[in-house]
Amino acid sequence: MIKQSTSTQDYLKRIYELTECGKLASTNDLARELNIKPASVTGMIQKLAAEKPALVEYQKHQGVTLTAAGKRAALEVIRHHRLLETWLVQTLGYSWDEVHEEAERLEHFISEDFERRIAAALGNPLRDPHGELIPTEDLKMPVDESTSLSSLRPNHIATILRVASQDPKLLRHLDSLGLTPGTQLEVIDYSTFDNNLTIKIGKRSNVLGLNITTKIFVEINK
Repeated sequence: MIKQSTSTQDYLKRIYELTECGKLASTNDLARELNIKPASVTGMIQKLAAEKPALVEYQKHQGVTLTAAGKRAALEVIRHHRLLETWLVQTLGYSWDEVHEEAERLEHFISEDFERRIAAALGNPLRDPHGELIPTEDLKMPVDESTSLSSLRPNHIATILRVASQDPKLLRHLDSLGLTPGTQLEVIDYSTFDNNLTIKIGKRSNVLGLNITTKIFVEINK
């Protein structure tokens, strides 16, 4: 693949993340995610649409989505990022709340050979430290069959698969509660008033609000 600039890679990755659910990404969405003025975003999107091959499809006043070429380029950066996070945790002893910024810096500069060596050394992991799926070597994103914890109700037993957040404070809080990938939990109560869930891990119970339950995704066991 043609090597993209750091800025281009950042745009493509953010567009992928914003359009995973099938919606278009708006200029304002991208401006907020990238901390850039909307006018600058519009100029960059037009540039990406004019690439040969085009990396995005842009509909004025509606939004932007990735072309096939843009999606492959985005998945390549995401694969780099998630493999780097895994490597930093497993090899260098970083905690899961420390790795995002490091991986953000490194993801643009590693070679494909380095990527393959990291993957092989790690045993070709399927998920990163947050449980996010890692794109395959041929740049396909595995199907995510997880369910939001917020949708569970009493008597459900589930295993945490992933945490959809890079906020270090939230990750440290979840770690203190034992809410990490691989942990089994049971829902023992649900409040219709505020949508809070009471969950149990082992002998310990906690009440969780939507700020947490919407960011945790699980596999339902029962």
